[in-house]
Amino acid sequence: MNDFFYLIPISIILGFIGLVVFLWTLRAGQYEDLDGASERILYDEDVPRPDKPS
Repeated sequence: MNDFFYLIPISIILGFIGLVVFLWTLRAGQYEDLDGASERILYDEDVPRPDKPS
């Protein structure tokens, strides 16, 4: 029973940290273009990239 006295505050703190991180990523625009990366893989480049000279 004594274990709950420190597990409950730890879980509340971790939940708050998770909420802050989610709001930070939402404000940074991480969820703006969800379909862009999945569609970009389908486009084929006609011109190959030039090799870098050594």
